[in-house]
Amino acid sequence: MSTHPAAPSAVRPRRVVTDRRGGRSRSPYDSFNLGDHVGDDPADVAANRARVARELGVGEERLVWMDQVHGAGVAIVDAPRDGAVPEVDALVTATPGLVLGVLAADCVPILLADHEAGVVAAVHAGREGVRKGVVPAALSAMASLGARARHVTALLGPAVCGECYEVPQRMQDDVARVAPAAVARTRAGTPGLDLRAGVAEILRKAGIQEVVQDPRCTVEDATLFSHRREGVTGRQAGLVWLDGAPAGPGSR
Repeated sequence: MSTHPAAPSAVRPRRVVTDRRGGRSRSPYDSFNLGDHVGDDPADVAANRARVARELGVGEERLVWMDQVHGAGVAIVDAPRDGAVPEVDALVTATPGLVLGVLAADCVPILLADHEAGVVAAVHAGREGVRKGVVPAALSAMASLGARARHVTALLGPAVCGECYEVPQRMQDDVARVAPAAVARTRAGTPGLDLRAGVAEILRKAGIQEVVQDPRCTVEDATLFSHRREGVTGRQAGLVWLDGAPAGPGSR
């Protein structure tokens, strides 16, 4: 697909993170569940997604989602999807008005933007995605559209914290080979993972200077979905897009 970055003055990256409040889904998905793969009533999920489009002022066809598979696959999109959902863990676009969505309920939703080149990305980074290199893969795809690391900024959405994310020692070691900063200890003193710290380390090593972290832990905050806390539950979303408005002071 051939996609050309928008002129630097033509677009402004925007980012939004949802929580579980204000939707139509019923327990255990109550209430603003945006995941269509977790067993929720499809009509309720559709209504919740329609509200997202309405609030953002775009047509529903301009919301682009992924079939997330805990890998390192990336899809570059330059037009509304025709119903097909790519099996990837990162979406990248340089097309204004396309809203890229990443779903999460403990994994790290990463929203990347290069305001100079007019390129954005939504990335799903769980333990396996971090280990397999989904973050460098997404940055590489952004670079293919003209993005430069020194201009990219990152927002890491809410995720499970290191004190709540217990893993076997072998799993911790596997992630530590890629992201040493992810190594953590749980409140019980057992091996843990702080995936946001690991992702932040990967981004900074790649030359990304501005990395902002939403400090909320999905397990600890009842306004957020958490698979680790609840088992069967919904998904919140991280959303990123180019709104077509001129970049101005305070835009990020």
